[in-house]
Amino acid sequence: MHHFEEKNGELYCEDVPVRRVADEVGTPFYLYSHATLTRHYRVYAEAFTGIDHLICYAMKANSNLALLRLFASLGAGFDIVSGGELHRVMRAGGDPRKVVYSGVGKAAEEIDQALDAGILCFNVESREELGVLNDRARRKGVRAPVAIRVNPDVDPKTHPYISTGLKKSKFGVPMTQALDIYRQAVALAHLEVIGLDCHIGSQITETGPFSDALKRLRDLVHQLRDAGIALRLLDIGGGLGIPYEDEEPPQPAEYVRAIAEPLREFTSLGCKIVLEPGRVIAGNAGILVTRVLYRKE
Repeated sequence: MHHFEEKNGELYCEDVPVRRVADEVGTPFYLYSHATLTRHYRVYAEAFTGIDHLICYAMKANSNLALLRLFASLGAGFDIVSGGELHRVMRAGGDPRKVVYSGVGKAAEEIDQALDAGILCFNVESREELGVLNDRARRKGVRAPVAIRVNPDVDPKTHPYISTGLKKSKFGVPMTQALDIYRQAVALAHLEVIGLDCHIGSQITETGPFSDALKRLRDLVHQLRDAGIALRLLDIGGGLGIPYEDEEPPQPAEYVRAIAEPLREFTSLGCKIVLEPGRVIAGNAGILVTRVLYRKE
């Protein structure tokens, strides 16, 4: 659902003719629908009513400052992958305590920046990153909050270039090594192990892969509890698709129904659910407006 439509041969954004905006500001420009962005965020949030959750908008989808200010005003957190994105969150008035820091390559200065800001959690992608995080936190005399990103080896049934949950992916750590890596993290004095993270891909148009991944995460959470490692965050990523042509992705409410059983089990174990939607909120909420100068044959 979006708020761009044609009326009497003229394209409108909400109740405003796009031509009027073009006459006022010139072309080219990006035009976003406030109503569309707000509706998409609220529909997604309302689908999780009754489940302790935090929506962290995935900035990789669109990091325009105006959009970030809107999501911050709606109470959103943010999923970032760089120091530059954290800077934009702060510029937009976002709460760093609602920021999760993902990505396979966090530079030492970016880690320091995030530690100084007091972010919610670092989503750790490797054993090596654990060591760097521990060292940077030691230098600052703090403990870094971490979640381990695991790779559940689930086929998201989407384009191979945006599949991130298969064992051949560069993202996360293998499920078979996860327990050992958690034990390593717990043993490091300047890390605070608070969560588990998983993101299997983008533009996913059916609920089965999400359900399969959560079942595997549930087994791991119980293994961790048996080992004396209790978590308080479960980051299940994003990835819900949108229609470009003839796709029929599930609506957020259908998505939640498909994964409701494991989610309730996680929350009963004391885990807040963290979500990282991006494309599903911002994907069809804006247009690029240009002007035709010539028609050359």
